[in-house]
Amino acid sequence: MSEFMSGDHRNNKKNPKNGGPQWPFKMPDLKPFGGWKFTIVYILILIVGMSLFNYVFLNRVNPAIDYSEFKARIKSGEIKRVELTDSYFTGFTSTRQTPAIRSPVRSPYMGLPEQVYRTVPIGDPDIIKLMDDSGVAYYTVSREGSTILNIIFSWVLPIAFFFFIWRFVMKRLGTMGGNVLSVGQNRAVIVAEGDITTRFHDVAGVDEAKEELVEVVDFLKNPRKYTDIGGKIPKGVLLVGPPGTGKTLLARAVAGEAGVAFFRMSGADFVEMFVGVGAARVRDLFKQARDKAPCIIFIDELDAIGKSRLNNIAGGNDEREQTLNQLLVEMDGFDGTSGLIILAATNRPDVLDPALLRPGRFDRQVLVDRPDLKGREEILRIHSKGVKLSSAADLAAVARITSGFSGADLANIVNEAALLAVRAGHKLVEQRDFDEAIEKTVAGLQKKTRVLKPAERRLTAFHEAGHALVAAFTPNADPVQKISIIPRGFALGYTMQMPVEDRYTITQSDLLGRIDILLGGRIAEEMVSGEYSTGAASDLTKATDIARKMITDYGMSDRFRNVALTSRGTGMAGGERQEPMFQREYAESTQQYVDEEIARMVETEYAKTREILEQRRPILDQVAAALLEKETLDEKEFKAIIAQE
Repeated sequence: MSEFMSGDHRNNKKNPKNGGPQWPFKMPDLKPFGGWKFTIVYILILIVGMSLFNYVFLNRVNPAIDYSEFKARIKSGEIKRVELTDSYFTGFTSTRQTPAIRSPVRSPYMGLPEQVYRTVPIGDPDIIKLMDDSGVAYYTVSREGSTILNIIFSWVLPIAFFFFIWRFVMKRLGTMGGNVLSVGQNRAVIVAEGDITTRFHDVAGVDEAKEELVEVVDFLKNPRKYTDIGGKIPKGVLLVGPPGTGKTLLARAVAGEAGVAFFRMSGADFVEMFVGVGAARVRDLFKQARDKAPCIIFIDELDAIGKSRLNNIAGGNDEREQTLNQLLVEMDGFDGTSGLIILAATNRPDVLDPALLRPGRFDRQVLVDRPDLKGREEILRIHSKGVKLSSAADLAAVARITSGFSGADLANIVNEAALLAVRAGHKLVEQRDFDEAIEKTVAGLQKKTRVLKPAERRLTAFHEAGHALVAAFTPNADPVQKISIIPRGFALGYTMQMPVEDRYTITQSDLLGRIDILLGGRIAEEMVSGEYSTGAASDLTKATDIARKMITDYGMSDRFRNVALTSRGTGMAGGERQEPMFQREYAESTQQYVDEEIARMVETEYAKTREILEQRRPILDQVAAALLEKETLDEKEFKAIIAQE
């Protein structure tokens, strides 16, 4: 793993429904109108406008007069025509009846000089006889059109208005309010058979994990080959590994290779604030999966619902525990020959419940670890297929530099390199773009505008020179690749080391060498300025952590040699014990010894490292001077300076 030391520093031409040609007409261009977009505001404006139209033009009538006065005007002969409705009697002073206007509205625009009187009927049976005696023409008018409008404005529009308001609010609230009646239904993303395009050749760096899953794919394709001999495929396969190593990608590749339906769901989707919802969703998920068998159920982040119940202080009645219990029951309830397989992924296997990990549920645990050198190169080649690379770009060199990176980290580096190449105006992605992408990922964004004082800049140069010089003269240390005093992220400078090959075990002398390299910056500062600064805070923290692990975890102390003083959880392979990680199981006197031993170990290495730098003080000055002049030294320039010794 590369070491990093620093100071503290649209126009679619087909119909989307059937793939045919577009409609013969085109939608109007709304850009001159500011890109009109339909919103709830336009519905409100339409409703208000129609209401105003109804009030002003359809319901504008003269005030009603007294019923006795209305009868008196009939007797006097002033009213010559009466229109009878259930709500009003309307009298007109003219005998003409205009077909165009059959409403009791006096319209000066149509040239009608008649007067209009209206009154409210009171159930007088003599009114008809009075109109017959007075020679008044009377008739009734059908109000069907008006009734329809009244229904529309009184019932339809208000209901529609509240419906659109409800839809608008539900979209704003998201699915929390929209599915109140279906909270027990599972939220799995169901991918139909044949829709998954991911295959095993799209996954690299985890060859051993792929080999373990080939058997699962073969069972889904040829189940009879296993059932004829009496074998059963594992009911559950648990993918275990750090984040970004490709667990979800592997699950999709299994479904793609097998050509079966794929149910994908996160563990957090089962847990809801309503008690019993998670268990209901588990039941619904397995019911749907049985109907579509053979298929694969993939549960991501299994630790969200599968945490151990042994250390549950709150008791055994919480929502997560009910969900876990239902999951355990469902995994016991289906036959291993039905073609229903559960894949799950987690990066915290130490917190999972032992009942979940026992054979018969998750029978197989597949470790998806960070890729090795060969795997990293294969991953880089997969992710750079669509990237235009320069002939000078060396993916093998990038793979060597990125020791300890996960597949997601490598994909991000390829993308960052492409973006940096575009930013720099390159037609192809060059090696320097990859180098800058790695530095940006590891050290942070370059702070080009940060200006250091001359004294701080000089102190930073000696600090980084101290790191590099100690690394150069420490046996088995990774070679220095780059030294820089250009601020990046929170660091005022950095020294980057490139491992020659992947290392899986580290000796005691190697760990002490790492402490020496970390202390080199602080010692160089002291040699130049005669005092300490805060620039070595991060280095001291790392050195102290290494010393503490040597004593408490690796059994490398004089008193407790070959004794581990900390108790960890179950680890990657599972087990019965479920204690918290790094739980202390020793006395206070032992803690005092650990503290004193850490101080003694760091002090011893400090004196040894100071001697190394004092013996090579001229080289230290030359490296610092070169950094002050160029700000950055690569591997060749640094080796040329130390070769003068």
